[in-house]
Amino acid sequence: MSHAFDAASAAAETRAAPAPRAPGPLGAVEAALRGLNHLILTLGGLALVVACLVLSYSVLIRYVFKEPTDWQDEMAVFLIVGATFGSAAAVQAKRGHVAIEALTGLLPAGVNRVRLLLADVISFVFVAFFTWKSWSLLHEAWVDGQVSQSTWGPPLWIPYALMSVGMTLLGLQLLLQIAEALLAGPGRAGWAEPKIGVAADVNRDMKDRPDLTPRGPDVMGAQGPGERR
Repeated sequence: MSHAFDAASAAAETRAAPAPRAPGPLGAVEAALRGLNHLILTLGGLALVVACLVLSYSVLIRYVFKEPTDWQDEMAVFLIVGATFGSAAAVQAKRGHVAIEALTGLLPAGVNRVRLLLADVISFVFVAFFTWKSWSLLHEAWVDGQVSQSTWGPPLWIPYALMSVGMTLLGLQLLLQIAEALLAGPGRAGWAEPKIGVAADVNRDMKDRPDLTPRGPDVMGAQGPGERR
């Protein structure tokens, strides 16, 4: 098992090739999602910092000033839920989710291209169900006025809303990558280069010299006619 975010990190540091863009309307959708994902990543980072501050404050108040609080744990959970689900689409755009790639180097390039597309399709089906269920829970929490069982009692529509929006964005990102793969080939789907995390270590440009950055084997083979490096 390997973590494909290594490939995304290598792609971010290697500037030898421009990030792929889909043609036509898909390019506009891709650019809009990329800008939105960047904003959400920034907000997610701030949310994690605030969660750390909240928990640190609760420890200080409880053990130094002997005044326990009843809101800090759920507040931190809400912030972490927002950061986690909100950033899921941005991570998918860079192929950053955990992937099992034991057979990647053993399969022919054509099989790897099909496998990458099938993985996106299966992931989209699962995410679509998860998204539907999240919006259902949000609707129930809003209509029934559901609140947490704690003494603080915050409304449960808050975490459900964060989860629903995050999964919706992830589904849109997967749908976009499927469309890109069908129209222009898997090599144009997403921003990660290489598309799978094989030999990501040798792709890392440690000295900010893209002209000297070595490249690992291309497990997806030669790019199709509609694709470009």
